[in-house]
Amino acid sequence: MSSEPELTLYRNGSVYSTADPLASAMLVDDGTVAWVGSEQAASSIADSRLRIIDLDGAVVTPGFVDSHVHLSDTGSALRSLDLSGVRSAAELLRALEQGASEGSGTLQGHGWDESTWEDSTLPTAGELERAARGRKALLTRVDAHSALVSPALAAAAGLDGADEGRADGWNGALASRAALSAVRSVARPTDHAEIRSLHRAAREHAASRGYVALVEQAAPQISGVDDLRLLLGSPEEPDLPEVFAYWGQLAQSAEEAREILGSLGAPVLGLAGDLNIDGSLGSHTALLSADYDDAAGHRGTAYLSPEQVGRHLAACSEVGIQGGFHVIGDAALQIALDGLALATELAGPSAVRAAGHRLEHVEMASPEAISALAGYAVTVSAQPLFDASWGGEGRLYQRRLGERSVGMNPFARFASAGVPLCFGSDSPVCGLDPWASIAACLGHSTPSERISARAAFIGHTRAGWRAIRYHDPLMGQLVPGATASFAVWEVDELMVQVADERVQAWSTDPRARTPLLPALDTENAPRCLATVHRGRELYHSDGFEA
Repeated sequence: MSSEPELTLYRNGSVYSTADPLASAMLVDDGTVAWVGSEQAASSIADSRLRIIDLDGAVVTPGFVDSHVHLSDTGSALRSLDLSGVRSAAELLRALEQGASEGSGTLQGHGWDESTWEDSTLPTAGELERAARGRKALLTRVDAHSALVSPALAAAAGLDGADEGRADGWNGALASRAALSAVRSVARPTDHAEIRSLHRAAREHAASRGYVALVEQAAPQISGVDDLRLLLGSPEEPDLPEVFAYWGQLAQSAEEAREILGSLGAPVLGLAGDLNIDGSLGSHTALLSADYDDAAGHRGTAYLSPEQVGRHLAACSEVGIQGGFHVIGDAALQIALDGLALATELAGPSAVRAAGHRLEHVEMASPEAISALAGYAVTVSAQPLFDASWGGEGRLYQRRLGERSVGMNPFARFASAGVPLCFGSDSPVCGLDPWASIAACLGHSTPSERISARAAFIGHTRAGWRAIRYHDPLMGQLVPGATASFAVWEVDELMVQVADERVQAWSTDPRARTPLLPALDTENAPRCLATVHRGRELYHSDGFEA
């Protein structure tokens, strides 16, 4: 191979760049954006030294960052029974029976959501046994906080009995909490080649959707430390999206935090992510300050106390790493805030703010809580597709919470209060679909919480790099000197899309110098033609030269 740097000119399209909002061309020099500008200027610099890519009207945008993924589970879901379309227990059992007739070993499925069924009654253990034909079977709910388990797998995990309300979260067919961790541990693959193949499948899928970086939320109860080591300790794979990771394990002192980090054998960003304060609304395990509307006397599950949270954040602050937690319900967020207050007493306000702690999800937040988060400089890592999936009239959140569901996932209030926001999918809970996520921000079920496409786009790009405290401030932008990490999209139309229609009239005027993004209300969603990270191609579609 030649050692000469490769110069590539992308032209005859549109380039999303703050350096030139009307740019139609971009020059890449050996993995770095060297220039962006007009088609006329591109004609003047094009010569035989350049490799020229005709965009044919396509748009080039910075590559996406998914700030919350689970790669093993995503790879497994891509190869497992897709249960997202089942609408009854009978349909689920038919899908399980069909899957059980093929292959061997533990049968896995993902994506069922009884909140979309007319009759939400779940299958019994006996029905699961018959449909699975005696095989081990693990069928995770869409939120991944509970799962239907066949008797064979339950026995292998040491679960027995069917008493309602067991503290470990087992009722004879449905597992949550500790019971879910037990069955997941048994069903988890142990062959290193198989685990790596799941990682690759997930990363290849992400590349085909325009992602250049993925933030893995690893934890002992999710995929285990061996999975983390294989994910981060494999030889460099420049043909795949880059992976960063957090490890969700509790530390109660700086010494313990250092011991955990030293024992992992993998370079994590911090002790954060899916370190759960509570569970999920779908599984009735999110921690609320008042009863669930559809489960009187029940307020969810607290996995950690304010003191544990505070000592963990103090420890991370002292070590100089990010700490953080999974937070869904309003009572869980209060535990996090009480913990932040304690951490401030223990480690000092400067250390807590400087650490860049983050909270995942944060779906229910009062104005007072939002103000407190801003004061502690905490980043919220949110999932817009949660609202698209379960928010709105008559849907899951309203059934679980009633009037409290209005204003959940308060993106506009977070932004106006100065709380840093980054966005992800929580894949496989929601799909790796960045434009659908941006559309969810534009069409939030609570109109006052809608944000513009540009703000949502930044939350999926630049903000993702900032949330992991990445050292290069230009990452997530296409400006001269920035790393060439981008995706090419076939789109129907480009425009400015804002939550307040009164603003849109002037924003679309070329004199406003507002970069244009794909229109998300057209017949066709943006289609990824190519994904490039650090100048290396990760993906290209058939027929596109990249």
